[in-house]
Amino acid sequence: MTSLLETSQLPDEALPFQTLPSDFYGFENGLTDREKQLIMELRTYLEAEVRPIVNDLWAKAEFFPRSVVTRLAELGLFGQPWEETRQFENSAVFRGWVALELARVDASLATLVGMQNGLVMGSIAVAGSPEQRAEWLPRFASGELLGAFALTEPLSGSDAAQGLRTVARRDGDTWVINGAKRWIGNGSISDVTIVWAKDADDGQVKGFIVPTSTPGYVGTRIENKQALRIVQNADITLDNVVVPEANRLQGSRSFRETAAVLRLTRAEVAWAAVGNSVGAYEAAVQYAGERTQFGKPISSHQLIQELLAKSLGNITSSIGLVTRVSQMLDEGTQGDEHSALAKEFTTSRMRETVAWCRELFGGNGIVLDYDVIRYFADAEAIYSYEGTREMNTLIVGRAITGRAAFV
Repeated sequence: MTSLLETSQLPDEALPFQTLPSDFYGFENGLTDREKQLIMELRTYLEAEVRPIVNDLWAKAEFFPRSVVTRLAELGLFGQPWEETRQFENSAVFRGWVALELARVDASLATLVGMQNGLVMGSIAVAGSPEQRAEWLPRFASGELLGAFALTEPLSGSDAAQGLRTVARRDGDTWVINGAKRWIGNGSISDVTIVWAKDADDGQVKGFIVPTSTPGYVGTRIENKQALRIVQNADITLDNVVVPEANRLQGSRSFRETAAVLRLTRAEVAWAAVGNSVGAYEAAVQYAGERTQFGKPISSHQLIQELLAKSLGNITSSIGLVTRVSQMLDEGTQGDEHSALAKEFTTSRMRETVAWCRELFGGNGIVLDYDVIRYFADAEAIYSYEGTREMNTLIVGRAITGRAAFV
């Protein structure tokens, strides 16, 4: 089964496009016809095949069936930005809407695509040689390989630029890596992990393509996680892991390249935060129309309408912000401060929105059957990863004042 967008023309039976009701100002209408069609194809697949299974997977903390990964690859969702792997010309705004659509069904799915498409493939696209791009990107794009991105460590998170303790030492035509990583999404089940380590000789951060079958690589799933439970976050130990020089990302010379990858993906995390808000909001709207109290649907009560209106306001303002920051990426004008503000603002508004939506459900809001508690819990992980609120605030503050206040 392949994507209809692999053809040069849209078929006559193309799915009719509809903006989401939560897209109150119709931002989606700015997409091209081809982009709109893939959004509808993706939405149809997610509603039919993924939504019915996500609550059970979330409850059991189990990863998606590999068939889901395969179908996402067939839809062309992996490798959209990169010349070697994109199936058609597309915009950063479109890629943002993909993240929103994924997260409105399940934030773990948006995280999976963000890791594979942005962090993993992005590392190779940004810091790899032409030969590495040609060798690795198509294999990730096809879903043949599942990737992970290993930057965060047990004792290094926000200070990764200076605080990495994982060390890579050059030994002839190989590198020997020792250290530990933590909170690595799918690090226990990936086929390949992009490992960032400090060069023992020059102290600079460099990236490595590490097959997880390499002796000395051990990924252990973090248990008892209560957000993004479908994502298999892992502790990773690297004990004399030998990697050939050919697997060092040839363009990675310092943390500057790592930061470039994060800059590309942070805006899509902001889009996923909006999608998570949308998922909670849609569940709340549906429930408000079905739940009866005092002889009428609760949607006819003023306080319920207030919760929904405030939620829609947060969603609408967030869509406007992420749309513009993605346009700036296409224009080549997006800076760290722009993606940082997008991530800080949308995740903060998401926290408010999912809380208001959960409130609307009363006691039913803590039961997984009604979906909203999953969005509520997953919001906490989205709020924290790819830069905390505090760090993103300080990046913006530096741009405003011209003074760094990180320490």
